[in-house]
Amino acid sequence: MFSELIEIVQEFFKRLFTSRLFALALIFTLMFSGLVVKLFHMQILNGADYQDKYLQKTERSVTTPGTRGIIYDVNGNILAYNKLAYSVTIRDIGAYSKTADRNAMLYRLVKILERRGETVEGKFEVALDADGDMVFTSTSDSAKTRFMLNFYGQPSSDKLDDPAGKYPTNITAREAFEKKKRDYGLDQMKDDKGNALIIPDQTALSMVNIIFTMELTRYQKYETTTVASNISLETMAEINENIADLQGVEVERSSVRVYNNSLYFAPIIGYTGKVQEDQLAELNEEWRQSEEAKDLPPDAEDKYDLNDVVGRTGIEKSLELELQGEKGFARMYVDNMGRPREVIEQTDPKAGNDIYLTIDQDLQIGIYKLIEQQLAGILTAKLVNEDLDPNVRVDSSKRMIPIKDAYYQLINNNVLSLQAMAEEDAEPIEKEIYSIYQSSKNQIMENIRNQLMSSHPQPMSDLPEDMTTYMNYIYTYLADTAGIIQKDKIDPNSESYKKWAEDSISLREYIYSGIADNWVDTTKLNVTTKYSDADDIFAQLVDYIIESLENDGKFTKRMFRYLVNSGTITGRQLCLALYAQGVLENDPEEIASLTVGGEDYAFTFLRKKISQIEITPAQLALDPCTAGVVVTDVNTGEVRALVTYPSYDNNRMSGYVDATYFAQLNDDMSKPLYNNATQARKAPGSTFKPITAVAALETGVLSPTDTITCTGLYDEIAQPIKCWIWPGRHNAQTIEEGIQNSCNYFFAELAHRMSMKPDGTYSPDQGLTTIREYASMFGLDHTSGVEIPENDPQLSDTDPERSAMGQGTHQFTNVQLSRYVAALANRGTVFELSILDKRTDSDGNLIEDYTPAVHSKIEIQDSTWDAVQNGMRRVITDSSAKSIFADLPVAVAGKTGTAQENLNRANHGFFISFAPFGNPEVCVTVNIPYGYAGTNAAILGKRVYQYYYKYTTLEQIENSGALGVSNVTIND
Repeated sequence: MFSELIEIVQEFFKRLFTSRLFALALIFTLMFSGLVVKLFHMQILNGADYQDKYLQKTERSVTTPGTRGIIYDVNGNILAYNKLAYSVTIRDIGAYSKTADRNAMLYRLVKILERRGETVEGKFEVALDADGDMVFTSTSDSAKTRFMLNFYGQPSSDKLDDPAGKYPTNITAREAFEKKKRDYGLDQMKDDKGNALIIPDQTALSMVNIIFTMELTRYQKYETTTVASNISLETMAEINENIADLQGVEVERSSVRVYNNSLYFAPIIGYTGKVQEDQLAELNEEWRQSEEAKDLPPDAEDKYDLNDVVGRTGIEKSLELELQGEKGFARMYVDNMGRPREVIEQTDPKAGNDIYLTIDQDLQIGIYKLIEQQLAGILTAKLVNEDLDPNVRVDSSKRMIPIKDAYYQLINNNVLSLQAMAEEDAEPIEKEIYSIYQSSKNQIMENIRNQLMSSHPQPMSDLPEDMTTYMNYIYTYLADTAGIIQKDKIDPNSESYKKWAEDSISLREYIYSGIADNWVDTTKLNVTTKYSDADDIFAQLVDYIIESLENDGKFTKRMFRYLVNSGTITGRQLCLALYAQGVLENDPEEIASLTVGGEDYAFTFLRKKISQIEITPAQLALDPCTAGVVVTDVNTGEVRALVTYPSYDNNRMSGYVDATYFAQLNDDMSKPLYNNATQARKAPGSTFKPITAVAALETGVLSPTDTITCTGLYDEIAQPIKCWIWPGRHNAQTIEEGIQNSCNYFFAELAHRMSMKPDGTYSPDQGLTTIREYASMFGLDHTSGVEIPENDPQLSDTDPERSAMGQGTHQFTNVQLSRYVAALANRGTVFELSILDKRTDSDGNLIEDYTPAVHSKIEIQDSTWDAVQNGMRRVITDSSAKSIFADLPVAVAGKTGTAQENLNRANHGFFISFAPFGNPEVCVTVNIPYGYAGTNAAILGKRVYQYYYKYTTLEQIENSGALGVSNVTIND
């Protein structure tokens, strides 16, 4: 039996080994065993090594920005520093192959950011303004051109405005937004139920901004795009909670530039931001010429690239190379997702240098508040509760301000938001105002349509004032915004043009002539056929006009002008809206009084709020709403305060430009981005007379003891000059008395004498040359030297007699007048003014002590200095200004000035001065554009001296309201 079993087994193995299946099984078994062994080695024994080799296959170089230097005031108070922050970034990691999926993710991200009050940043230079209109936010023409190149993806500006019309630059911001919205598929988005998703403009704009910015760096595989900076911890937490649905989104550590007391220092310090393409080459070239780069080889890498944050304005820009730290460098391996795996080489970044300014922080703050209080005092003194006839010409120094102008400015300057009034959760008073507006708007639109469609339209001269305004607005809109009316194609010799210029034709008739003469471009209209006649085209144009005006915030403001003027919307309602919208803090008692009070009470209420600075001059943007003050050390040329009102918050501009805020600033009628100390060029008026006095004494046309008899009317020239005292007279005066009395006759005669040649021939050119020569000696032929942007001065080139009085075509900034007065005070040293004190390294070691350079030294007789300085002292002690300065313990020498620029607006007010008179230390110059008279500037100057010499404190200033306006008239 056992033998049989052996035979069976032998037979089995015989068949097994001779079977083809056995061979296959053996082969597969061997292969499987080999695979198991290989996998064991790869995953168990050498798994970590293989994983590292797989991941570490891409080398990447990373630069880390150095810490930017700190900016201090002269006393060591920090004005600008860096703070740890968190930013939301996004990187295309290929997680979303479909546009719809990518858009859905971005929609979720933007909604989180909006819910948390964060602002999306990017390089799509379009924003929504306060009226809800789309506007471009490009900061210059070159920036706008660069944006359009990026918008169309073109390399050169030569490609723009091509004959085929593919890349036009005259598109509106709304058109740019809508194009990108379509390009990115945002108009095709659907909700969870498959219905079309209606995306609010702001949300869609944020999404466009992100995609547009990502596209600019799509060629850099691992480059992240910053979506929002300096986010809150709550935002960070919510994003991290939803990170699984936000592929490519991360929260990263970063730093943000922070500015202390930003409102007072923003115009000086400026702000930082991502470097612009047109700034990059200039910065790198400046760096290559610097001391830092002198030992580097010519082929060394550039210091700056497009990802760097640099100074964009102010000291941040002018001292960029000093403040910018040195970058750190790291070479590393990254995985296929761009995540770092191993650092190969690393160099730590270095901090930039610290900068100390000559500016005194408390002095700067106190003067800003004094300016605001002075302007508020002027406004409250000039406000009247009555309507004024605009056709009645009034002396520019005595113009009053109707209260309805102030009410209107609450809407016109975006103090109140009409958009908020339209919201469902608006307060009852807001809904009341909005309902009146909507009802009136419908009637106005119907009247406009009727006027445009009438077969017998009224000529412009016969229309009511409001309808004339509306028709002119429509014409301007069609020409300048829509591009439908092509002004360059209009024949100025045509009959229709002449009638339009004379207001003897209607807008309807004028446009009909344009259709016939081919200066009306119908391509933007929905003209269905090329055979449409003029009536069809015009009808469609009217539809286009009405549709455009319906959503035009600027036209809305035109309507509000007449709704307020007519009392259709009252001042009481608008004042109540100030509480409803949180412009004023809730005050139940005041609200109740306003609710039952009439228009007289509303007038008293608003006037009080202005006086208490609860409604500021900047918010109202009425004349005057701007001013500048410069305080300079006359013995060193160091500027102690350089103040402009109004200002802005540069924290909202730092790192990136908050597009909405930037649009708001640009739309603000008080022009907060404009520096009234360095950029506002005005005729100096009588503040120029001391220079004329110096020129006259030094050229010998007058001695310190000679007199000139003022008769009140200087008629030695073709266009006689009236002295301000006319029909009175000053009679005989010395040079000191001429300055004291600011006698126009006296200084006209000085200029006339300087214009006389030895042979008795009158030569205006000779007189002008002399005046310009002496003005140049005091530095008025070039900028002052301060290290921030400043407009060039302009010396008069006409009429020596009027030029001698500070008129003609003279135009100077406040800081330029400050240098001239400093030279008057120190008797001849003309400094290049500076706002820089010193530069140190991050450890406080001195690197450079900035000392203002001496531009020149004026060498003139002591008797000339004595006469001019004594004359300026007499202005304070013996003229009509005496009562203003009588209680000031400091001996001041000064000169007021009043200059008229516009017959329909108030005069400009100026005051130049120095103190103490016997031993000058500082000079104070004040300019108040449209400030009525030099008197108001002198009062402000006095308050500055009181504060500088510590006769009042910052706390006392902060607890004060509007400054009283003196009844004294300083004639100048």
